[in-house]
Amino acid sequence: MAKHIGVKIPEDLMNTILKGKTVAILATFSEKGIPHTTPIQCLYPKGDESILISIHKDHTGYHNMAWQKKVMISFLDANNVAYGILGRAGVVRAPSLVHPLMNIARIDVIDIKSDRSVISHVDSGVRWSYTSAEAEELNTALMNELKELSKTL
Repeated sequence: MAKHIGVKIPEDLMNTILKGKTVAILATFSEKGIPHTTPIQCLYPKGDESILISIHKDHTGYHNMAWQKKVMISFLDANNVAYGILGRAGVVRAPSLVHPLMNIARIDVIDIKSDRSVISHVDSGVRWSYTSAEAEELNTALMNELKELSKTL
């Protein structure tokens, strides 16, 4: 059963996000009410009540997010990290300074719920690796852009 815990990102989730190795799932709805999920690997906290993400400008999740504004982000990771964040999204940089096809959005927390279960424990989350040296360079540059924006927004 979900337990609502407020609007501040809890310490265990903050530590997970700062490691930069988990995949969050962004959930959006289209104008026709069709649900859509988008894996997000390039995200960084802006304080303890907002998250910055980098997302491709042509991705359905981006278009839904820009239209609908309200989103959910789900996190599952080691040490029983299991949270859902309801947030309001807004584009803060389009395009990214790093890549013309990427845009930066800020998701302000409306509510956070703990999705921990009394009958199971999350032992690990989804992990990713780079497909090439160029992909690693791009991701590193995008993450650095998010980190810099987190200080100046």
